[in-house]
Amino acid sequence: MVRVITPARPPQPSPDGSSAASPHAGSDGSPDASVARAAPDRRAALRSGVALAAGTLAAGCSTTGVVAHPVAVSRTAVSPSANPSANLSAKPAAAPAPRRFPQQPAEITHGPRDRPRVALTFHGQGDPAVARALLGEAEKAGARVTVLAVGSWLDEHPDIARRILDGGHDLGNHTLRHLAINTMSEADAEAEIRGCADRLRRLTGSIGTWFRPSRTPTASALVAGVARRVGYPHVLSYDVDSLDYTSPGAPAVTRQVIGGVRDGSVVSLHFGYADTVAALPAVLEELGRRGLRAVTTTELLS
Repeated sequence: MVRVITPARPPQPSPDGSSAASPHAGSDGSPDASVARAAPDRRAALRSGVALAAGTLAAGCSTTGVVAHPVAVSRTAVSPSANPSANLSAKPAAAPAPRRFPQQPAEITHGPRDRPRVALTFHGQGDPAVARALLGEAEKAGARVTVLAVGSWLDEHPDIARRILDGGHDLGNHTLRHLAINTMSEADAEAEIRGCADRLRRLTGSIGTWFRPSRTPTASALVAGVARRVGYPHVLSYDVDSLDYTSPGAPAVTRQVIGGVRDGSVVSLHFGYADTVAALPAVLEELGRRGLRAVTTTELLS
């Protein structure tokens, strides 16, 4: 008889490149030890993110509500094996749901001004490699961020939702197709908000913690009402606009953020821009020098 010895199968990588899926960070925003062990080489990820971002357009939201900057065009093809409908049908672990903050207005532009915390919020669209580079850079610095994802982006890259949550970050709704939502009819606005909410629910078990309107910094009364009906008690705006979508260069992005940020600030940033990737380390370093801690929006308001 001939004995056949089968070699042990090596550990298989998870979709985000780590050897195993990480649990969520603690409620205080501190990184879980397993996240640190599984984290890839952040510098290498950052370098690749910058290179990829240079050719990628990402969608942002007009600071005036009228002029809109370019719609994102993701150049990363969807793998035939990554069937969005198959991923959407999976049963994920439940993620955090929206919360009502009684002391906060219906539209939130900033948090408490008496605590040294800020929320860095990212409009989620564009090349996922850039998104992962930014998330990795934030985690390396012990920071947690808020990502407002576009539903069509989640269709193309369904694994990114869990990557965001597994890093201890907030994940929210930035409409289905990133259109000028304040100009829409009530039915169309609801389709945009509910469409993204449905994708978040199927991918994560929750509609996400926040809603941010697309192509405008503030929501009309109609849009805010629709968002409440879908399940979002608050609309998340911001008080500091990085203007990174204008591609002014990393130093200009850093100056714009640091020049406007203060205790409780909510900062608007975007995935998909090389300047944002390059500016983030300097932004985080300067925040730390000023004693400001970058936390999720939920933690900012808690």
